[in-house]
Amino acid sequence: MTTALRISRRHLLGGAAATAMSGLAQSAWAVTASPRWPEAPPPQVPRVDHVITQLGRQRNDPYSWLKYVPAKGSRSFETLPPMIRKQLEAEANYGAAMLAPIRPERERLLSAMLARAGGGVSAPPLQRGAWRYASRLPEGGEHAVHYRIGADGKEQVLVEEAQRAKGHAYYRTTGHQPSPDHRYFAWAEDVVGNDRHRLCVLDTRTGKVSIPVETDAYGYGGLVFSPSSAWLFWIWRDARNRPTRLYRSAVAGGDPVLVYEEADAAIFMQIGRTAADGFVRLTLSGPDTAEVRLIAAMDETGPPRIVRLRAKGVTYGIDEWQGALLMVTDEEGAMDGKIVRLDPRTLKAGPTLVPHRSGVPILSVVPFESALVRLERENGLHRIVLRQDDGRERTIGFPEAAYALELPEGQDYRAPTVRIAYESPVQPRHWIDVDLASGSQHLVAAEQLHGFDPDAYVVERLSATAPDGVDVPITLVSRRDAPKDGSARLLLYGYGAYGISSDPVFSLPATVLIDKGWRYAIAHVRGGSEKGRRWFLDGRLFAKRNSMTDFVACAQTLCRGGYTAPKRVVAFGLSAGGLLVGGAMNLAPELWAGVIAKVPFVDMLNTMSDADHPLVPLFRPDWGDPLADPKAYDYIASISPYENVREAAYPPLLCTAGLKDDRVSYWEPAKLVAQVRRRSTSGNPAILLVNPDAGHQSSGDQRAEFDEMARFWAFAENCVA
Repeated sequence: MTTALRISRRHLLGGAAATAMSGLAQSAWAVTASPRWPEAPPPQVPRVDHVITQLGRQRNDPYSWLKYVPAKGSRSFETLPPMIRKQLEAEANYGAAMLAPIRPERERLLSAMLARAGGGVSAPPLQRGAWRYASRLPEGGEHAVHYRIGADGKEQVLVEEAQRAKGHAYYRTTGHQPSPDHRYFAWAEDVVGNDRHRLCVLDTRTGKVSIPVETDAYGYGGLVFSPSSAWLFWIWRDARNRPTRLYRSAVAGGDPVLVYEEADAAIFMQIGRTAADGFVRLTLSGPDTAEVRLIAAMDETGPPRIVRLRAKGVTYGIDEWQGALLMVTDEEGAMDGKIVRLDPRTLKAGPTLVPHRSGVPILSVVPFESALVRLERENGLHRIVLRQDDGRERTIGFPEAAYALELPEGQDYRAPTVRIAYESPVQPRHWIDVDLASGSQHLVAAEQLHGFDPDAYVVERLSATAPDGVDVPITLVSRRDAPKDGSARLLLYGYGAYGISSDPVFSLPATVLIDKGWRYAIAHVRGGSEKGRRWFLDGRLFAKRNSMTDFVACAQTLCRGGYTAPKRVVAFGLSAGGLLVGGAMNLAPELWAGVIAKVPFVDMLNTMSDADHPLVPLFRPDWGDPLADPKAYDYIASISPYENVREAAYPPLLCTAGLKDDRVSYWEPAKLVAQVRRRSTSGNPAILLVNPDAGHQSSGDQRAEFDEMARFWAFAENCVA
């Protein structure tokens, strides 16, 4: 139930082979029937009746015993209840046995990815004041090095992640940033795997690293220096892992001061500075509401000032430009956003700078002293718009069938150029500086890969017709010599939730798979925002089934077009994309050669009925409230993958989970796997892999990420004859 799309580090639970548990219900699968899979009996999962009465309805959740929430702290394998630990051990051993034959292919795929990557991605330094900041992955390294270059051309290393990762089974960083005066450099690091960060601050004059917050900080948009560089504002997570408090800590040391506490569990918090460093900005938001509070640079210890009180159905964000505040909002029916100027003293609305245009969503706005830059989407494709202070606008786009643009964070407000990042499914990332006055472009750097020729591939933008007649976009990548006779294998990826678009970015692992004779496709299903906010709303709440039927329609269209054929398509989704592929698997099990679901949200009814879950209050507007609304209960029950596994010939299924994941807990895929094993008539394997050291994201090193993808691709290859 999250937006995080990083690929997880590989860990299999160890231990001796588990003995068969006595007195358990017999699985429908005595042995695996497919000649492509070892003949190993799957673990038997006890069915323990657990009848739940809710809103006058009853359901039995016989695998609910797999759920374990510790009274405090994070889950660990050693502290699991014995029955659950024994089950996960059995799952790990079964998974290892079933995947053992594909290890040689997995290793070949991993080697191909590492060889193609070379030294990895290294973004060119970005000017911020007198320094240029950047990070790189050293040749042969797995963790990034963060550094800066002074006016004299000398490099100063700020953080060597490999050194800080030593001794930790899990290590991931986020939130890297210099202070406005450039004396300090801060970041958040997770050394446990549970997304509860500690905050680190480097004093660049002394080389000393201090840890002002030892734990329970929120790293993703959860820390920022004040404009004076004297304070660090940071967000704290409560016992349920919800970001609920804003603190202010003196960089020089001392006890933190509580600045704001949010009582509404359905509100999410983020902290930052406005573009010209005029304010510290606290953004409080939910799917259908927002509230911004500002702390002025001239009064950094003062109370936050509310810009607009939160109102249901109205969202907005705040920045500053040329002495005024800017509000990007959907108020008054501006579904895809408009930009309004506000008086910084009275906060009253002034002129509308950019009016609402239906189907052209404003994705982000980056103010510069000499121009206002925005990223928007038209006809499903990104474009950059440069707006001068006299209202003149210049549009920057690219001619490819599918591509993605990004405005990197941390750009200098006074810079004469804007840095953009361009990529496509067959073009690695290019960093381009665009002159704010003329619009002229200068290529700063391009990711260099070994043995990769973009001209060997072709990108197509196709369209599928959903059952209700709506056209659903598809991005398809193939080798130029790929046959169009239905013989090709195809991996279909989708997400379709929270308004997050599945942009056609470059994927090195995908190109390695394509070189093995596969096609790779992205289904831009409803629930994302590829066609604006309406596209999101039409795949949300009581329209969520549209996402699943869109995904099936995309696969069927690709089959009819000769790009592939039924039983030659493998579905791939992660997190809320697991809900998508799990639902599509139930709708059309005969269509798929295999299904890969990473940290999948598949126990929808039970999770949304858990008021203590950290994300449930926040996402009720997206999924519904089965605790209070009978209509929501019935609808969720009708689409939840776990609730709707039926007697049918299911394809091979591979699910992964992180033991410490508080967003999509391990028992969701564990329960789905148990249900599929019980009801499937095909004899195909259903495999659960649990990483004991990870949460919703894996440890952040390149080799582990590629290894996970290599395992997925090797599994997919074994699914298709």
